[in-house]
Amino acid sequence: MDEPVPALVTLHLWRVERSGVPQAVLRMGRDRTRVRRTPGLRFAKLLGTGDGRTFTVRDADPLRWGLLATWTSAEAVRAFEERSPVAAAWRRLAVETWRVDLRPVASRGTWSGRRPFGDPVPARSDGPVAALTRARLRPAVAASFWRAVPPVSADLRDRPGLRAAVGIGEAPLGLQGTFSLWESGTSVREFARGAAHAAVVARTEPERWYAEELFARFDVVGSRGTLDGRDPLA
Repeated sequence: MDEPVPALVTLHLWRVERSGVPQAVLRMGRDRTRVRRTPGLRFAKLLGTGDGRTFTVRDADPLRWGLLATWTSAEAVRAFEERSPVAAAWRRLAVETWRVDLRPVASRGTWSGRRPFGDPVPARSDGPVAALTRARLRPAVAASFWRAVPPVSADLRDRPGLRAAVGIGEAPLGLQGTFSLWESGTSVREFARGAAHAAVVARTEPERWYAEELFARFDVVGSRGTLDGRDPLA
């Protein structure tokens, strides 16, 4: 069943002290059900993060955690920030927070059997954009995928239009994703057409790496806070 295009998509990232890692891990399990009861929230995934260079456990960053959510309105996001015990608990735990607000402009594929960003009308923007990729790997071919990733990751980080990139996943292995922030749609399209990325895309179907995959692109509506001590959009 098709899902409506959400009014707003948010990505929250929280960085914690090393001493706070056990509590963050506990919250990841405890908050999955709680956050889904939030009024105005349509879809949510609590996420671990990493640098996304190999998409293996050695990439994992136990100091940063995230929440990707889709919303019926900006007011629902505001109420979550102001009144949700889940949001309050992460604020208390975090030593750095960053939130980016997004509007979907393209989406294909599924996430946990759903199409969380609906079927947005494709659009091009002159402002900053974000891209999200997420896949569930087939265990039998995961090693082949992991060997193919490093050249793409290196090319991604060398791109002049890249503002930020974070590996994301619901589990340390098998559920892989990347969130990247770009200064323009042109920048992300040039990366997608690059030799390293194109080579991996060409192998995706014959190698049958993914049991499920999703790609989405967004206009950036705004952000607040810092990521690694800076505002990526500044």
